[in-house]
Amino acid sequence: MTTAGVSFRAACLQVNSGNDLDANLAAVRELAGEAARGGAQFVLAPEYALMMDGSGRVMRERALKADGGAPLTALQSLARGLGVWLLMGSLTVRTEEERIANRSYLISSEGKVVATYDKIHMFDVTLPDGKVIRESSAYRPGDRAVVADTPWGRLGMTVCYDLRFPGLFRVLAQAGAQFITVPSSFQRQTGKSHWHALLKARAIENECFILAPAMCGDHPGTRQTYGHSLIIDPWGEILAEAGETVEIIYADIDPARVARVRGMIPSLEHDRAFQPP
Repeated sequence: MTTAGVSFRAACLQVNSGNDLDANLAAVRELAGEAARGGAQFVLAPEYALMMDGSGRVMRERALKADGGAPLTALQSLARGLGVWLLMGSLTVRTEEERIANRSYLISSEGKVVATYDKIHMFDVTLPDGKVIRESSAYRPGDRAVVADTPWGRLGMTVCYDLRFPGLFRVLAQAGAQFITVPSSFQRQTGKSHWHALLKARAIENECFILAPAMCGDHPGTRQTYGHSLIIDPWGEILAEAGETVEIIYADIDPARVARVRGMIPSLEHDRAFQPP
């Protein structure tokens, strides 16, 4: 039975994960339980929620089996036990090659994996302090966009660095996505300048809700993440924002808001083909 169009409460979990999987899973379980008790029907965890280390070698060595193994089973049981839909921002899983996949999982309240999405864009950058990160050395990029049906409407899936590629978000919105998830472990140096601006832009451009659970704090391997999990509405208004420590943010989401905004400014219908310069 669908309840598409009915309002729901979303909760973004902001966590500070390290490289102890059992401890990270316990933290997610505790926060998800608190979110469910707070009325959340859709609970979202950030990228790398069960394993976060700045070393690509460590992440490869500790990657899960291709099928997600026992940790994914535990998350499915968690969603089923709490009666909530759960977005596991990403798990790192083995592939048939040496590089691993950074995979986002959408799990229903019945504990079923409804959709998975492998992060497409690799974070190969030099940060302002000169620190070099080459995500593609450890991770195999995905090659397909994903939109999934939920009880409240259509949801598009992205992960972190995908945020800087508006073409992906446009494709998701034009495929019917009313909500787009952006689970992240956004670097602190770039987050201070870019996080809010990019997330608000993606919401405004595509006239959709943006749900962005984020990692926060310091992590093994000299990684620092920005926090500031955000839930943004289709007009670009921030409905909820976290700080820079572990917490949960909530927002009541009205899917009809998407149709109202798209009706006022139907920009998704106004794209035109043009010749490149």
